Amino acid sequence: MGFKCGIVGLPNVGKSTLFNALTSTQAAQAANYPFCTIEPNIGRVEVPDPRLHKLAAIAGSAKIIPTQIEFIDIAGIVKGASKGEGLGNKFLSHIREVDAIVHVVRCFEDGDITHVEGGVDPLRDAEIIELELVLADLESVEKRIQNLAKKAKGGDKESIEQLALLEALLVPLKAGKPARTAVPKGQEKQAKALQLITTKPMMYVCNVKDHEIPKGNAHSDKVQQKATTEGAQKVIICAKIEEEIANLGSDDEKKEFLESLGLSESGLSQIIRAGYNLLNLTTFFTVGPKEAHAWTVRKGAAAPEAAGAIHTDFEKGFIRAETIAYDDYVQFNGEAGARDAGKLRLEGKDYITQDGDCFHFRFNV
Repeated sequence: MGFKCGIVGLPNVGKSTLFNALTSTQAAQAANYPFCTIEPNIGRVEVPDPRLHKLAAIAGSAKIIPTQIEFIDIAGIVKGASKGEGLGNKFLSHIREVDAIVHVVRCFEDGDITHVEGGVDPLRDAEIIELELVLADLESVEKRIQNLAKKAKGGDKESIEQLALLEALLVPLKAGKPARTAVPKGQEKQAKALQLITTKPMMYVCNVKDHEIPKGNAHSDKVQQKATTEGAQKVIICAKIEEEIANLGSDDEKKEFLESLGLSESGLSQIIRAGYNLLNLTTFFTVGPKEAHAWTVRKGAAAPEAAGAIHTDFEKGFIRAETIAYDDYVQFNGEAGARDAGKLRLEGKDYITQDGDCFHFRFNV
């Protein structure tokens, strides 16, 4: 399934540097002036999962195929973007296309790097971005309500239902709050279909100096409080350090460098894990001599939906899923050992995919 994260923030907060690190490229021009990113840069990154390599080693897989995440570096938003300031609505339109928002906030002091608002204040910066997104959604919702009103008066059932949802979301938007705070229970899917920016899940990424990564600083502490209040995810990284890690040659070098900083994992891994939590995702595997492949589905997905992540024909003609839990696959040294130990299960259409399941789908079309 697609998983797109849009990276947003004020100019000069480290967005493009983070994007470069995440995608191990220099595709995004990192420069010390606003609007250096005119078109959104897009990069796909592999999701690091040590389980996949373990499975491949056991099965003697010739190829390893991780699941991937797409990051979109969206140019810096400024005050008035929703009304056309800076590069305006062009940026906002790109955000509507993503599944989650990675909001980078500057939590470091550096007199050599200009701040468009004159000084470092992550809460003010976050509120500027949030307000622009709210204003963009407010305009969109008001227009949709106006267009639907006539159809709803005529008794069109779909229009009546959508109008009621839009009117519920209009309340927080008028108060300057994100629409996600008022999504009626049970209508999450319908709200998502509206493609409003502020219904999308968000994580805050605090960009700090290298020596502040393990514990953060006073600025990131404020962001933590905001994230906790909103039920949002928060990650502390140093974008420059992430860029250095990305440019190292081997995994051993990266591990050694991380350990020298007192870190057990990179910012990329933290962002991906936070993204998985945001989007309620889980991973399953298919393993064989040709390849070991990781796949992503939403939590709670039934086995046919997981099969459909591989190919639509698998879902349409689903018969059953031969299933081995990851721990059992490893403990009994592969499929044959798991089968002999009675750990290979035949699961039907109602089976709910569990994280780490190793599947072999049976289907007929």
